[in-house]
Amino acid sequence: QVRLVESGGGLVQAGGSLRISCAVSGRTVSSSAMAWFRQAPGKEREFVAAISWSGGTTDYADSVKGRFTISRDNAKNTVYLEMNSLKPEDTADYYCAARDTYGGLRGISLNPALYDYWGQGTQVTVSS
Repeated sequence: QVRLVESGGGLVQAGGSLRISCAVSGRTVSSSAMAWFRQAPGKEREFVAAISWSGGTTDYADSVKGRFTISRDNAKNTVYLEMNSLKPEDTADYYCAARDTYGGLRGISLNPALYDYWGQGTQVTVSS
């Protein structure tokens, strides 16, 4: 059974930093493209960042580019999202997602419907 467990969320002041983690069990993270999505109250889930199985390719939403960094440690089966210069509009539940690459045949995607596994989310609140 595949499980994704996010951690590290919390309350932070605007301009501050936070790192959230996604621990994967039941499959090796190296066989998956990984992504972070977020959902604010009353809004649709939106793409934040994604990273390929090798870590060689990353993509970011324009709203977080230059402030957020996605990374992975395949040895620890964990994916991270480093968030700097946080803004109140970054407040949301952050979800980790995994997409089976089928041996490298599939890459990252910005479409949440194309991800196979999801975590339960971790809440990030940025106060002004």
